[in-house]
Amino acid sequence: MALSDSITTCLSPPVHYVICNLGFEKTDAYNINNILSENGEVCWQAVTEHVSYLKSDQSLDYIESIRSLGPVCESVNLHFKSLTKEQFVVQYALWFHWTNCTELFLEAFDVLQYTQTTEVALGLMKLTSCLERALGDVYLLIGKDCPFLLRDLLASEQLAVVFGQAVMNVLRVFIGSPYGLNLRNVLWHGFASPQEIPAKYCAMLLFLTAGLGQLLQTYLLQTKCILVHRPYVIFFSLEELDVFPLNHETLSIAEELVKLSSFVLKAMLPFWMAALTAFKQSRYADCVILLLPQLEVGLRLLFTNTNKCPNRFLTAEVQFLSKMLAKHLDNDEVNQLPAVLGEPAMASEFLWDFLNHQEGPRIRDRLSHGEINLEAFPRAAANQIVAFAITLLCRFSDEDIFAFKEHVIIKQLMNCASCYHSRFHPISRLKKQVLECMKSIHLWPELPAVPAEHVQTTKRLEGNSEASTLILMISEIISQLQQYMPKNCNLSDDPINGILTERLLNTLCDTRICTLYSPRRVLETVVVLRKISTQCHQVCEQVIASAELRSKQWMDKTLRSRQRHNYLRMLNSIKFLSPVLRLILVLITLELVHVHLVCEKNPFDYQQYLKFLKSVLQYTENLVTYTSTEKNKWDETVELTNKALIKIREISDKKLMLMQLAT
Repeated sequence: MALSDSITTCLSPPVHYVICNLGFEKTDAYNINNILSENGEVCWQAVTEHVSYLKSDQSLDYIESIRSLGPVCESVNLHFKSLTKEQFVVQYALWFHWTNCTELFLEAFDVLQYTQTTEVALGLMKLTSCLERALGDVYLLIGKDCPFLLRDLLASEQLAVVFGQAVMNVLRVFIGSPYGLNLRNVLWHGFASPQEIPAKYCAMLLFLTAGLGQLLQTYLLQTKCILVHRPYVIFFSLEELDVFPLNHETLSIAEELVKLSSFVLKAMLPFWMAALTAFKQSRYADCVILLLPQLEVGLRLLFTNTNKCPNRFLTAEVQFLSKMLAKHLDNDEVNQLPAVLGEPAMASEFLWDFLNHQEGPRIRDRLSHGEINLEAFPRAAANQIVAFAITLLCRFSDEDIFAFKEHVIIKQLMNCASCYHSRFHPISRLKKQVLECMKSIHLWPELPAVPAEHVQTTKRLEGNSEASTLILMISEIISQLQQYMPKNCNLSDDPINGILTERLLNTLCDTRICTLYSPRRVLETVVVLRKISTQCHQVCEQVIASAELRSKQWMDKTLRSRQRHNYLRMLNSIKFLSPVLRLILVLITLELVHVHLVCEKNPFDYQQYLKFLKSVLQYTENLVTYTSTEKNKWDETVELTNKALIKIREISDKKLMLMQLAT
């Protein structure tokens, strides 16, 4: 990692030339009045005249366009610097309303008045993400599914209809194309250091955004369309993000660590310091926006060094962060980075959780694509990103910071890191589903029962042996499964109430299961298990709702004779439904615990096993239908459950279940 001291730029020579030199080759002064009318409107025709096209195929000539637009950008930058804040607001604020982020664009003007290159880079990152989100809203005026990638969005016919193709080509020179300045990507992926981003490009994007607002207003007036802004993503279950402790003292240590750690490129040090400052100032979105690209560039340096592919350090690749965390390289060799990051794969699991897993916060994607309200960005999320970054600073550092590593706060952080396990992998989400479903079942004993004065009415049901038969079958299945359960959970005189408990599920769910690089078959199995769990939870909620509704109707004497009988059948069915659902949850968890072992065994009739799981899924889906308040088919539920339990028992007998194959 000593290489980090010798790296002066993360831009390849061609990209460095395009961003840092090309737009400065023409030194002639450009008159701002050529592109700005007296009434403050952007003269788009004059701007688009600076975009060049190749004679061969009339595609964009990015090099010549950047060279020609360079003086224009400088003229815009000087124009903005000549304005007071009040003048800027009066002249331009109205034209930023379409972005739904007016204040952010007004703040970008403040940034241009100073020479702090870090703030310019931060302003550009925020500006490009919010501009992309706003352009996506415009796209949806005509189109249906907004493109995920900015380059596809800018190249869309829908935006060309609203703004004109020539205008969209101007934008593509600045953002969205790897052949242009590509300002968004070089910043969001950690390629550009603060001093490598000219402020005039930030000024020009600010100017162009106002011009887009003017064009959009004309289009909306002509078409009588209304621009609707998509709602921001809101983070739920923030308590699941609470992994690392972080306080003011930790931040003070971090400020010293960034100056010494070999994980930090010296050219990028201002970004790290600005990120920590932003956190202390409660600017949590700014902190994370600054920090995420630096984590990526540090990891990219580690990846290219450990895998001996230095040529990839300066190149931008699609989904490169995912590739850095993958099990194998493109040439099928084993990726060495996860091992370098440490066991038990804590760094890789954390990064997958926070950045990649579909059910996780996917913080970088959502920030960089403008999906999050920056003003409401949660401290909890920023807290974890900063703390995780500090663990990397410690891990990849020289021995001369031994004193920092031995600090009690840092030791606490490192201990949390070593114990980290995935929260948002499908396996982890299944565990959570199962436990939540069991909590719902535990509410059943509190459901309102038939009042004592109506006991005689129910006596005709007491002789019904159906529930007893089903419960006996459940007990037999439990006996077969006991050998696969934890030893401290399989001793009880009452198999159902003594074994099918929340304690057993908690014990099983606490079993450490490797989530990194789960095989395809494992993930396919988990998909089916999650569907089963979801259906079980739906049944639980429906039973609770039906019991509460019918009890009230019973007491109000609003039930007809048939409805009263059906209600009593439901109460009888609950006697066996509770242990049935608990049995299925235990089965799900046992399958999960052994799933990796089974998928590695050969020969293995995977399709037959999957067919069994899908039959259980079919049973739970039918159960959802029969127990709904609309259907209330409790007699059919008994018959359905009987068939399902017979099948489960037969499969268990034949040893085709997953845990039996795994042992």
